[in-house]
Amino acid sequence: MIIFLASFYQILAAVIANFIAQFLKPFTRYFRKGEFDIKRVFSSGGTPSSHTAAVSALTVAVGLTEGLDSSLFAVTLVLALITTYDAINVRYYAGKNIEVTKALIAELKNAKIGEKLFQDPIFNAKMKEVLGHKVSEAFYGFLLGAGIALAMYYLLPL
Repeated sequence: MIIFLASFYQILAAVIANFIAQFLKPFTRYFRKGEFDIKRVFSSGGTPSSHTAAVSALTVAVGLTEGLDSSLFAVTLVLALITTYDAINVRYYAGKNIEVTKALIAELKNAKIGEKLFQDPIFNAKMKEVLGHKVSEAFYGFLLGAGIALAMYYLLPL
């Protein structure tokens, strides 16, 4: 069993970090906004970033086992930076775009402008507003992922 854990340590660290981050989302939302929604376990966005937790756990695990001067560490570091950048910028602003679009459609519907246009089902499609992360949400994801990788490395007999 120990050999099994050691050979899959890097991927296990990433998967465990991802699951824990997802599990924490309803609780962090409750502490921040007083709303508990168990569905947050299955959603993107929110605190902590599960994407950032997974890639940071993988990067730290690879760095610990392969060395900070290895090619594999360089690849995982670049992957982590791109994933985190995407979560903070691209996906975050895509979510904001959806939020603005939904508000605009609602406003136009209320004003009875272009009623024929809004008969198209695309305007009634459910769009998810929260896709990405704020910098703080990604930062907590990074801390969680790095912490899990470090804890597993030092506490488990790998």
